[in-house]
Amino acid sequence: MPHFLIDCSESIFKFHTEAEIIEKVHLAAKSTELFNENDIKVRVNSFKKYSTGNKVEDFIHVFAHIMEGRTNEQKLDLSKSIVQTLTSMFINVPNIGANVIEFENANYYNKNMLKRENC
Repeated sequence: MPHFLIDCSESIFKFHTEAEIIEKVHLAAKSTELFNENDIKVRVNSFKKYSTGNKVEDFIHVFAHIMEGRTNEQKLDLSKSIVQTLTSMFINVPNIGANVIEFENANYYNKNMLKRENC
């Protein structure tokens, strides 16, 4: 936790590699000081076929899935940091965005929690 899922047009890789994008989004998330660096997870989903409105224009959108408890200002700063980072990398990509989605503590569960219960 947190998870940063990057949806993008495949053609943006002619400007930067997937590895570079993953690294920069990781660093942008780390720079907010909201997360332990070792907990940050970043993945890329690229698309060959897509529509942006009525056109086919390059796009990048980052869905940040984080645990609840941050302020709206912190979440906005996170989105802004990611968009600023990607905009500086991809000056000619017209559609770049990010949003934050919160996991609820009440219904979140992972493998590490299962291990603790079985001890």
